Amino acid sequence: MSRRYALITPCRDEADYARVTLDSVTQQTVPPTLWLIVDDGSTDATPEILAEYEQKFDYIKVVRREPDGGRRVGPGVIEAFYFGYDTIDPDDFDYVCKFDLDLDLPHVYFETLMERMEANPRIGTCSGKPYFPHPSTQELISEGCGDEMSVGMTKFYRTECFKQIGGFVREVMWDGIDCHRCRQLGWIACSWDDPEIRFTHLRAMGSSHKSIWTGRKRHGFGQYFMGTGFLYMLASCVFRMTHPPVVIGSLAMFWGFFTSWIQRKERYGDADFRKFLRSYQWACLLQGKSKATDSLNAQQESSWNPPQGTLTQTKEGTS
Repeated sequence: MSRRYALITPCRDEADYARVTLDSVTQQTVPPTLWLIVDDGSTDATPEILAEYEQKFDYIKVVRREPDGGRRVGPGVIEAFYFGYDTIDPDDFDYVCKFDLDLDLPHVYFETLMERMEANPRIGTCSGKPYFPHPSTQELISEGCGDEMSVGMTKFYRTECFKQIGGFVREVMWDGIDCHRCRQLGWIACSWDDPEIRFTHLRAMGSSHKSIWTGRKRHGFGQYFMGTGFLYMLASCVFRMTHPPVVIGSLAMFWGFFTSWIQRKERYGDADFRKFLRSYQWACLLQGKSKATDSLNAQQESSWNPPQGTLTQTKEGTS
């Protein structure tokens, strides 16, 4: 089967992590066909490091976006992603991946993901699980991502699925909306906590470039924007109380959600999507997330309508 994949990496001021990530990708057993890195206005040594690797590897291409302020997260990252994505023809690739520059991957990472997607044509997006090093002991700690989501720092997509869901929403919680949108259209979104695809996130998810409080509060607003129900958000925050950073992370998430709810801030404009999401969240509360997700995936199979070439190619590849 064809395994042409493109990585698109928005980055800014990643000199502390860039070499580790660049080495882990260039040593993959199946390297990317194209790795397009969007330097979103770096002011540290990132441009020099990228230029060095661009000279060594033909598939690395670096483009620079003019700086427009400080480090950007959430919608700013997606704007930078599309700055690169809009310059390629996605139909030239079987897979496309939004990929961060602060990761350390095992060498079989992308090969393993593609093998699993070849085995199951309904998997539209997937990933391994991220771990981050403890600041003092350097012990690797799980970021606790659910099995029903592909993680935001390495969103590996079947190109046809990415096009069908309309790509990423340019707002906070883009990396949650996309997976729920996949399920709404009958695709499967997932991640696996297997040793061969566990990876190190060199900067802990949700920590923000300012503080844990800022990052987790932003996540709370993102849940509100996406359409998450109040009781589901409360249950989620209680569940995460014992996950690092203990207590403070959950409190910040709830505060971000609650203040947005009180202020009646704008929400994601697709009413059918929000209804679909709330129904799924109630099922998770009543049945447990794993059972609710399996049930929903089975139910949504009738909504799955991939291009005919996807089915034909997969049958030929797995026969």
